[in-house]
Amino acid sequence: MIYWDIFVAFFIPGIVGYGGGPASIPLVENEVVGRFGWMSVNEFSEMLAMANALPGPIATKMAGYIGFQQGGVLGAFIGVFATVAPSLVLMIVLLSLLNRFKNSPKVKKMTALIRPTIAILLGVMAFQFFASSYEGAGLVQTIFLIVASFVLMEKMKVHPAFVIVGALAYGAVFLG
Repeated sequence: MIYWDIFVAFFIPGIVGYGGGPASIPLVENEVVGRFGWMSVNEFSEMLAMANALPGPIATKMAGYIGFQQGGVLGAFIGVFATVAPSLVLMIVLLSLLNRFKNSPKVKKMTALIRPTIAILLGVMAFQFFASSYEGAGLVQTIFLIVASFVLMEKMKVHPAFVIVGALAYGAVFLG
């Protein structure tokens, strides 16, 4: 029965917590503290502080921690799955609808209008990465990493994941 409770405790906030993790925090607290009594308010706030200190989505970290605390590894899996299941189901339904109407002139126009927006957002993100790298490492190191990454990916056809790992290692050795 505990696994069903874990599923319900994270599935409901996943459905009604529009806006992602921050919007679902009070909903998870209501389920975990108020409804099931798995934690006190103080314990929940400490767990929330710990989860905020780690990278990644807050809702899945809370689900994994609380699920593990209540039901072990299977409980953690069920908690994380219940958190992402509403978004996953909705995404599959919406993609199937989009695929069904992919030849519609309205859908084609919509996707054509979205592409420039995505390009601008990616450009802004790349500029922010460059500015952050420049502030942290300096101009020479930043230009070296840009040129090396370009040569490795475009000329030598190295997979981007290996380039990222190499850049992280370079930063750890020479800049850390």
